[in-house]
Amino acid sequence: MSEKTDQMKKVEVDLIGLKKSPLYKYRTENKYFPVIGEGCLNAKIMFVGEAPGRNEAKTGKPFCGAAGKILNELLASAGIKRPDVYITNIVKDRPQENRDPTVEEIKIYGTLLDKQIEIIKPKAIATLGRYAMVYVMEKFGLKSEIPPIGQAHGKAHDAKMSYGYIKIITLYHPCAAIYNRKKLPILTEDMQILRKFVG
Repeated sequence: MSEKTDQMKKVEVDLIGLKKSPLYKYRTENKYFPVIGEGCLNAKIMFVGEAPGRNEAKTGKPFCGAAGKILNELLASAGIKRPDVYITNIVKDRPQENRDPTVEEIKIYGTLLDKQIEIIKPKAIATLGRYAMVYVMEKFGLKSEIPPIGQAHGKAHDAKMSYGYIKIITLYHPCAAIYNRKKLPILTEDMQILRKFVG
């Protein structure tokens, strides 16, 4: 575990000094924190969202605002303890006004996410939202299988890592239930697919 901790600290150092990012100046001017992620470095399940919001940028913790509360509910519904998983985003600095991340930003921060995946070696990567889904599926050579998120949610895909086969689980972003509470039962049902990776 100490080796993984050291490796993740190196990723964090790279993130803190990521001056080539268009979001670096915005972070420093607003005294925001970069959000590397948190959780178990030996997690079987890794959750990947899109980008931090205001609460996340103020605390340096992923999914600690309204979307985080919903994610916690969803995890509990599937018998998953938050400390047992690893949660991060592709883009690790807050975009202005919570806008969508750009192609350039995803490319810059994606290299850090790639390193995190190699460090943690999860059995399943659960993508939260469209941007995370597209990035992860393209990374694992599943570009031809990418449907709209409305069709993709709750589905599992096989992918190969350097250490073996894993599952890519495509999920709605928890924010979907903030904007439309009727989607919460759908998100809850989709999360159950991860039960097999618990324990």
